[in-house]
Amino acid sequence: MTKALFERARRTLVIEAEAIRDQVRHIDAAFIAAVERIAACSGRIVVMGVGKSGLIGRKIAATMSSLGIPSLFLHPGECLHGDLGMLMPNDTVLLLSYTGESDEVKKVLPVIRNMRIAVIVMTGRPQAEAWKNAELIINSRIKKEACPFNLAPTASTSAMLALGDALALCASEKKGFRRETLARFHPGGGIGKKLTARVSDIMHSGKRNPIVSEESAVQDALLVMTSTRLGAANVVNASGKLVGFFTDGDLRRKLQKDPLVMKRRIKQVMTRKPLTISPETLATEAAKILKKHNFDNIPVIDADGKAVGILDERDLLAEGIV
Repeated sequence: MTKALFERARRTLVIEAEAIRDQVRHIDAAFIAAVERIAACSGRIVVMGVGKSGLIGRKIAATMSSLGIPSLFLHPGECLHGDLGMLMPNDTVLLLSYTGESDEVKKVLPVIRNMRIAVIVMTGRPQAEAWKNAELIINSRIKKEACPFNLAPTASTSAMLALGDALALCASEKKGFRRETLARFHPGGGIGKKLTARVSDIMHSGKRNPIVSEESAVQDALLVMTSTRLGAANVVNASGKLVGFFTDGDLRRKLQKDPLVMKRRIKQVMTRKPLTISPETLATEAAKILKKHNFDNIPVIDADGKAVGILDERDLLAEGIV
């Protein structure tokens, strides 16, 4: 039984992956025209669908909205009982129906067209009679469902979802979508942090910022480093400006060559002119810098060159930035 379940799971994924890959053939003139229609729409993209297609439609509407394309989902059945009043003259309808056989879809389409609202259809049966009222038809046909009886919407809904993502991303790019747009619509959660968090939001600052004078002995600097558990310290001059950086890695390497290093002045053994970053640097960019140079941490300085903090890789991990 376990072997049969393993094979069913594997087969399901293979069929759905093939269904999505096959959609590449459907990126045609009609698809591009739909992208242009959506990008040029001055109203909302109103996504509709019944059953499983409706659930996929909700996700497509949410994706478009997050990419700067005002969108909402309306159920065709509810539209026949008053929700058509939510449609505005400048809206464009994106209707999902694999077969075109749903009664709600058949009834609502002529009404929408009578309202002179453009309709784009995504379907696996482009020649269905129901689509005579559609302006554009996106073909989402698949070879077969993953269901063993070739009935339950599985591969067909996966294909629609993938095509919907392609439609949304292409339209948003044509509209001039930028990283800042995504940040504006994702202020919270992991995406929000990756798009908006800056070094100043994460770095060790104030009492958590290990700072030592360049005249300090290495053994005294080690106490400061240990107290903050960062394993590093910013070395500053009398004006508070960064003149060097010292880490526990530096200490280990120095001890191998100089048994008396603990008695030395920190300025004698520190790394001079270390690589630094600004508090205003995006956390994601800082993560790239740490990875590129294989650093565990890096000093943070302000516009005047003063050591205002240390950014540690573990803090980036804790915040979900990397």
